[in-house]
Amino acid sequence: MRSHEKRVNVCPRTQGKYLVSVVLTTVFAIASLFGTLLFFTDTVADAAESQAVAQVGNVTYASVQEAIGRTTLKNTTVTLLADVTESVTITPSKGVRNVTFDLNGHVLQSAESGGAAGFAAITVPANMQLTIVGPGTVAGGTQPAVDCRGALRVEGGMFTSDATLMRFAETDETSAQGSFSGGTFTAPTLFNLLDDAKNLGYVTVRGGEYRGMIPAGLNTLALLSGSFSDTSNLAPYLADSLGLIPDGTSGDGTGDGMFHVGDLAISSKQTSVELDPASGLQRLSADDLLELTETQLNGIADYRLVVDSGQLQALNDQIDRAMQAMEKRKAFETVSQNITIIAVRNGADDVIDANSSRGAGPQLRTSDHDGISAQVTVTIKAVAEPEEPSKPSNPEKPEKPEMPRSGSAVQALAIISLLLVIASAICAYATVHLQSSRLHN
Repeated sequence: MRSHEKRVNVCPRTQGKYLVSVVLTTVFAIASLFGTLLFFTDTVADAAESQAVAQVGNVTYASVQEAIGRTTLKNTTVTLLADVTESVTITPSKGVRNVTFDLNGHVLQSAESGGAAGFAAITVPANMQLTIVGPGTVAGGTQPAVDCRGALRVEGGMFTSDATLMRFAETDETSAQGSFSGGTFTAPTLFNLLDDAKNLGYVTVRGGEYRGMIPAGLNTLALLSGSFSDTSNLAPYLADSLGLIPDGTSGDGTGDGMFHVGDLAISSKQTSVELDPASGLQRLSADDLLELTETQLNGIADYRLVVDSGQLQALNDQIDRAMQAMEKRKAFETVSQNITIIAVRNGADDVIDANSSRGAGPQLRTSDHDGISAQVTVTIKAVAEPEEPSKPSNPEKPEKPEMPRSGSAVQALAIISLLLVIASAICAYATVHLQSSRLHN
């Protein structure tokens, strides 16, 4: 009996200890599982972060192509986060037409598939615009760095290819456009046509360093500025009055073998013009003068040409005098007027007043120096005073005409006289015969 009671009193203690042990074991297991989950989550996050190669806004992506497809009207910039081997096509989300690709110091290498089936590192379809900013590199390998049917703007970066660096296409449906203001471009052939292109499109070089050959015959390519290693075909592409300047020597006394497009320049195809009052005169505006002398800048639109207003006014005063002399039939002596034409930076306070703002297209380049000028000369030809018409000696008593005295005239008068005598004789005979007839009757 006592033994049984003792066992009953001991059981509750044992059960309590068992329950505590179970609870502690469960808590430990849950804590271990939670820690494992946290570690796994961090590991997955780190792995995802390490695989991100591009970013749009605050969101990262595992491929550049995916990032391009996630651009929006508010976030159109794709930033490269790591070196990547991938060929991409600019196909943003619906409604987006302009994409900016920031190389961010990394390399985009074409995913070469070899041969004719290969793809350029970047393809710009028609009706799309891509802007590329550096630093960084776009490497085509055996393929082009860029194929473009839309619009391409390059503001920086390095571009390389073992073949043709960039290809453009103008077809019946669309025309490619290219604008290069900075960057380094290296390839055996720098620019050329896509296979189905009729023409290049419109490509303008406003800056950058170009190491390679440009083929002949790309008639819509314009070189406004930049440095070039191969000058064999450049002449047809240079804008009017632009020249190639050999590279200066560097610190060690050697140059880099490059040629640079000439800096800001003014050219006048007619440095001296002549106005003829007899052909008609009118006052000239500054634009009239620039057109008359065919004066222009060498393709730099952030400058404009201005004409010395005082000299232009002096010329117009002389034109007025010549016009008055013509109206009053008075003499006018030859005069010449020199006029200075200056290139000034847009937005600058002009020392010279002018009413002209002629540039040369939508170029965006700033010269290293200001205030260059050219001079033209306009000459107004002399007008002689007209002579007075000759007057008759005595207008009230006109002179009697002299009778002709030639031999033929005398003969004519003699014949007329003879005919008159014969006529008179006939008349007399007829009269006598008529009277005799009346007497007999």
